[in-house]
Amino acid sequence: MSESQLPAPQFSGFLAEIVSIDMKHKTGMYGEVYLVSCKILEGKDKGRIIRRNMIGPAKPGDVIRLPDTSREAREIKVK
Repeated sequence: MSESQLPAPQFSGFLAEIVSIDMKHKTGMYGEVYLVSCKILEGKDKGRIIRRNMIGPAKPGDVIRLPDTSREAREIKVK
């Protein structure tokens, strides 16, 4: 099969837009995990804003794909 005949990849999950990033509190072994607020763009929870933990470069306005919208991250408490 040539590359033009391969089927398009199918991704599951829900699109969400990053609304804000909490830069004060980072977690993970090296401080690489951020707490972000995301607005769900599709599915039954469309319009809902939830908090999720995220690794990697991100800025407000980026669109990400979440595997599910039922889980929500707790607030990071720094001791």
